[in-house]
Amino acid sequence: MITLHHLNNSRSQRVLWLLEELGLEYELVAYQRDAVSNLAPPELKKVHPLGKSPVIEDNGLLVAESATIVEYLARKYGDGSLTPEQNINSQDYLNYLHWMHFAEGSGMLPLLLKLYVSRLGDAGQPLWPRIDSELSNHFAYMSDSLGDHDWFVANRFSAADIQLSFVIEAGAMRGPVADHPNLVQYKERFRARPAYQRALERGGPYKFAET
Repeated sequence: MITLHHLNNSRSQRVLWLLEELGLEYELVAYQRDAVSNLAPPELKKVHPLGKSPVIEDNGLLVAESATIVEYLARKYGDGSLTPEQNINSQDYLNYLHWMHFAEGSGMLPLLLKLYVSRLGDAGQPLWPRIDSELSNHFAYMSDSLGDHDWFVANRFSAADIQLSFVIEAGAMRGPVADHPNLVQYKERFRARPAYQRALERGGPYKFAET
């Protein structure tokens, strides 16, 4: 049995969605952010030293970091339904790897900077032009890459779309998604998937779903 250690309003929502996409049985252990600090509760440190979510347990294995979890579950249980063939000479496979790593390696950075710098008030003003420039650059790149396709890799729904979903949802809340109609439609498209809706029902309130 897979156990998902799930923190509200966090990246673990996409792992919950993936579990529903794969139709897997799993146990959900829910944690709530501190109402004042918005930090994860200390109980998560008993699961993993970083005290963050998502973390899954599967047959004695402990897996952390959402990209690793998404790749692990999709490869182990997806039977190729959510991943391209592992062919290092295939552009589709390289694109898949790119978007899997882009989500956290590049896409989330300016969004996190915007969140944290906003807490500095006037002291953060010198950083705003650079942050806004990076936000514009990253989301224009995503928009241009998606073009008129439905999905990011070979125009086929994949685990990379699940990994990218948090960037899009955070970008709808704090970034320029609204400036790119195809990204808005993309967000509406993945949110309409039945498994996404089931994940919302199972995981409870998720503030990013309000954007």
